[in-house]
Amino acid sequence: MKNINTLILALFGLVVFQACEGPEGPQGAQGPVGEPGINIVSEVFEVEVDFNAANNYSEIFQFNPVIVESDVVLSFVQWEVDGGTPIWRAMPQTAYFQEGGILVYNYDFTSSDFSIFLDGNLDLSTLSADWTDNQVFRVVVLPGDFASTNARIDLTDYDAVTKLLGLTDEDFKRIELK
Repeated sequence: MKNINTLILALFGLVVFQACEGPEGPQGAQGPVGEPGINIVSEVFEVEVDFNAANNYSEIFQFNPVIVESDVVLSFVQWEVDGGTPIWRAMPQTAYFQEGGILVYNYDFTSSDFSIFLDGNLDLSTLSADWTDNQVFRVVVLPGDFASTNARIDLTDYDAVTKLLGLTDEDFKRIELK
């Protein structure tokens, strides 16, 4: 037993008191040149839509190139302009009318396209042009891994999302209907 304890103590001493001294080795080879910066946003778009019966109160836009299935698509509607500053609200966005009507600006997406549309419990043809014409929307496509690693960000807060991503108004590609 005494020999085993001595052996364990000697082994422990060798491991603990081993010195790492001596001249520093040569510098390693230079690694490959990396990408200049990180592009964490796949795509960002701005679209203007006129909703009417002819387009069934919806418009479809193509992703080019298509997005990855795990990507997260966020959509915001320009709700109003206050002193020249646009006020953006996350979609779906609901408006309630005094007559009991409900109007919803909504969206859906696949890996190849996204759709922005009106929904609600009222006759959409009775809406004034304020609710249907020249409606501006912004769409942000986030890589799925980025969205999951930044779980603390409120993805419904337009200002927080654009600040985190370093986006400016100029970054949004305007998509025109054909």
